[in-house]
Amino acid sequence: MIRRTCAVFLCLMLASTALAQAPEPLRVKVFPGAQNVALWTGLARGTFLKHGVAVDLQFTQTSPELRDGLASGAVDVAHAAADNAIAMVEVAKHDVVLVMGGDSSMNEFFVQADVATLADMRGRTLTVDAPNTAYALQGMKILKNAGVVPSDYKVKVTGGTFQRGKAMIESKENAASTLNPPYSFEAATAGLKSMGRAIDLIGPYQASSAFAMRTWVAGHGPLLERYIAGYVEALRWATDPANREATTALLADKLKLSPDLAAKTYAAVVDPRFGETPDAKLDVEGLRNVLAIRAEFTGQWGGVPPSPDKYVELGPYSRALARIK
Repeated sequence: MIRRTCAVFLCLMLASTALAQAPEPLRVKVFPGAQNVALWTGLARGTFLKHGVAVDLQFTQTSPELRDGLASGAVDVAHAAADNAIAMVEVAKHDVVLVMGGDSSMNEFFVQADVATLADMRGRTLTVDAPNTAYALQGMKILKNAGVVPSDYKVKVTGGTFQRGKAMIESKENAASTLNPPYSFEAATAGLKSMGRAIDLIGPYQASSAFAMRTWVAGHGPLLERYIAGYVEALRWATDPANREATTALLADKLKLSPDLAAKTYAAVVDPRFGETPDAKLDVEGLRNVLAIRAEFTGQWGGVPPSPDKYVELGPYSRALARIK
C-alpha cells in the first residue's frame, strides 16, 4: 500500500513538473523579410523553447493588418517599424509600447532607371505601404531633402516591401519606393536604381521594433522577458561571424534566394549600423528622428515631436538581458 502510494505520488510529481515546464505560447506577427533572421534562427535552433516560449510566427501583408491584429488581441507581439506603434497610440488611440529595437530599416530609396535625380520624381508616383506611417514618411523625407515636396508627386498604396518591389519591377508607373533586403537586391538585379541608403539620406532611424499593448505587457512580464532573451540570444548566434555559412543558408531557405542574393542579404543583416542592431537595442536617437519626421509630415503635436519616453517600456528588455549575460 505504501509502495503504491509512493508510486502515485511520484507520477503526480512528474506530471506536475512536465506541466510547469511546458512552453508558454506567444503569437508574433511580422512582415516577410531578412529582418526576421533572429526569429528564424531561434525557431530553428530551439532557442525560444529553451526559454520556455512556444513562438507562433505569423506574417502580415500590410501594416494596417498587423496593427489591427495587435489591437484586437489576435496577436501578442508585433515586429514592424516603430512608427507603426506611434501611429497606434496617436491615431488609433491604442496604448502600445515599444519593448525592443531591431534595425535601421535596411532601406534604400529605389527609383526607375529613367529617374536621373530625385528632382525627376516631380509628377511621378511614390509607392508605399500605408500613406502616413513609417517607410512612406521615410521616403517623403528623402524626397523633401532633395527639394521635392508631397504636392509634387502621387502616393500609391501597394503593400509591404515585397509587394512594392514587385510593383516597381512590373510597372514603370511605380517610380520610387523604399526597399530593403532581399527585395532591394532583387530590384537592383531587375534594373531598378538605388539613390542611396535611408540612414545616409536622413540620419539614424528606429525601424523594425517589437511592440505590444501596454496592458498585455503588464500582465505577461515574465513571458515577454523570456521571449526577448530568446530573441537576443538567437540574434547573437545569427550575427556571429563563426555562423556565417549557417545563417546565409537559413536566409536562402526562408527567402528562397540564390546563393549570391543570400550572401548579399547576410552582409546587410550583420552590418551593425545598417542592419541588425547588436542585441536588438532600441536606438533612442533613431526614435527621435522617427518622431521628428512624423511631426514634420503629419502636423501632429503642433509639429513639435514629444519625448520618446512616452512610447517605450524597456524594463522587460533589461531583465531579459540579465537572464542571458
